[in-house]
Amino acid sequence: MGCSSSVPDKNTGRMEGLNAENGGSNDVNNLKVKLVLLGDSGVGKSCIVLRFVRGQFDPTSKVTVGASFLSQTIALQDSTTVKFEIWDTAGQERYAALAPLYYRGAAVAVVVYDITSPESFTKAQYWVKELQKHGSPDIVMALVGNKADLLEKREVPVQDGTCYAEKNGMFFIETSAKTADNINQLFEEIAKRLPRPSQ
Repeated sequence: MGCSSSVPDKNTGRMEGLNAENGGSNDVNNLKVKLVLLGDSGVGKSCIVLRFVRGQFDPTSKVTVGASFLSQTIALQDSTTVKFEIWDTAGQERYAALAPLYYRGAAVAVVVYDITSPESFTKAQYWVKELQKHGSPDIVMALVGNKADLLEKREVPVQDGTCYAEKNGMFFIETSAKTADNINQLFEEIAKRLPRPSQ
């Protein structure tokens, strides 16, 4: 995993109960959802996860091999808790064929690109199309422009991300795993958009 090695959920030491039908979800106030991160190699997927789960940033991050798993629970203002079971997939081309194993059954997909790399934005669009073809029909999708701290090197305008997300029914946010800007907001916004099980 880039940004440091991953470990299973500390509380259980194992990966528990992924519901393959809908990516998780239990009772009305305690949701458990499978979340997958997709995007080109080097865009900062692992750094986003590590910042969210552990509050850490590792500038010497290593490339993710295959995929890594972490989990984190957040509480919303309406007293709902959401446990994210996060699959961080490798971005290199040689692992692309494995991605469907991770996004199948996912309730959430976070598609990440680097605001300094137009190529990574093109790759993000590829992943959105793949999810539209093969993902769950009610999947919650987020488009994330990462490395927002590198404004002077920006090559993908905010407007491009906003327009693409709007056209594809996603929500859009720019983040910086390095400064932690908008990282928690990203996951809170996802949590708010999750379909709630009926009472």
